[in-house]
Amino acid sequence: MSMRLYDTSTRTVRDFVPLVEGTVSIYLCGATVQAPPHIGHVRSYLNFDVLRRWLEYRGSDVVFCRNVTDIDDKIIAKGTEAGVPWWRIGYPNERAFNEAYDTLGCLRPTIEPRATGHVPEMIELMQRLITTGHAYPSDGDVYFDVHSFPEYGALSGQRLDAMRDQGDGGAGAKRDVRDFALWKSAKPGEPSWDTPWGRGRPGWHLECSAMAHRYLGERFDIHGGGLDLVFPHHENEIAQSKAAGDGFANYWMHNAWVTMSGEKMSKSLGNSVLVSEMVKRWRPIVLRYYLASPHYRSMIEYSEDALREAEVSFSRIEGFLERAAELTGPVEPDARVPDAFAEAMDDDLGVPQAMAVVHNTVREGNTALAAGDKDAVAAHLGALRGMLVVLGLDPAAEPWVSGDAGDRTGDLRHVVDSLVHLALAQRQAARERKDYAAADAVRDQLTAAGVVVEDTPQGPRWTRERHRQ
Repeated sequence: MSMRLYDTSTRTVRDFVPLVEGTVSIYLCGATVQAPPHIGHVRSYLNFDVLRRWLEYRGSDVVFCRNVTDIDDKIIAKGTEAGVPWWRIGYPNERAFNEAYDTLGCLRPTIEPRATGHVPEMIELMQRLITTGHAYPSDGDVYFDVHSFPEYGALSGQRLDAMRDQGDGGAGAKRDVRDFALWKSAKPGEPSWDTPWGRGRPGWHLECSAMAHRYLGERFDIHGGGLDLVFPHHENEIAQSKAAGDGFANYWMHNAWVTMSGEKMSKSLGNSVLVSEMVKRWRPIVLRYYLASPHYRSMIEYSEDALREAEVSFSRIEGFLERAAELTGPVEPDARVPDAFAEAMDDDLGVPQAMAVVHNTVREGNTALAAGDKDAVAAHLGALRGMLVVLGLDPAAEPWVSGDAGDRTGDLRHVVDSLVHLALAQRQAARERKDYAAADAVRDQLTAAGVVVEDTPQGPRWTRERHRQ
């Protein structure tokens, strides 16, 4: 079965055929770094991280470009409000985004360009558009003439006569209120760069066309982003890139939102859903499981109850992994995932159906454990780990095993293990001398510390109490 993806531009699920066999080029609209990330922000990159992992499993070399919008109206306004330079707003938030991605086990992009580092490419693109009659300067601003591009509105399915002013006008006058800004003339105290049309700074949309061309060429495979970017951002990217002669993206993929009470999660919600706060209450691998398990085109309605369900569900997976490894010893992930899992992933990245295969493997593995069938347990363990590696959810693989993905107890794992085994040895010694009160006291102290002890035919085993609330 060939891989199929939903393409927003055709509103159909299409066979995915890369431009260059064996290589897939992806451009993902990254963060506008006006504030630190909440879980709605990181869902987008996490979904595309799963796509990237699956493409790599299928044998492709993935070139992944994710930009950083480090200059825009909101960043400048927040700097002015705080009385600090604009970059003192953007840069700390950029680092917070990268820390959040790392914490949730996302692979680093191949290239992560900043808008402010690509002004020459933007000037060159504007010059091409002006020369060909698709853009015009106006009192230091530069605007794209939407009437010059007949396909404008095709991605979002809108008619030009039904569109409104995009609210990005500056000092210059637009020929039509629906024209959009490529460049904004400098205002006193704002950051600016020299151009043939005067000092100014980029409009929001220009940067992505310029950077996609710079790193992925005139045509590339997949352009991704959140559903909220279809219009005007991605519509405008298509117009300015194709008008300049680029073929641009072959496929358009958009992930749905994380919502609260039916509304899109936004920066105005406060700190309760910031990734930095969430990982104080939930393990990062559980957050990844929670955000990655639904289909990328399905809304996620955030709730504490849903996260608790995700914790319980993922704990079942971890429980089998631990019990199976005790019986079989180390088992490497299978190089090939089960056919049903592959079919699900090939069908528009069907992670929910793939997760069903994961949980069915856990159930069958537990049955084999109960029967003491070591070979069957080992087979299920290898299959399970193979699938989890593809999803970035194998607790025994990097970055989780070393604690590099934000689990702050990771670097103490060996110390905790030694101390728990020492306590269990003391408990066993108390039981052998029939001092059951002392043995129970050791177990109670471990329980109070968040260590769950289970007596098995192979001896006592311990696990951490995984729920962090």
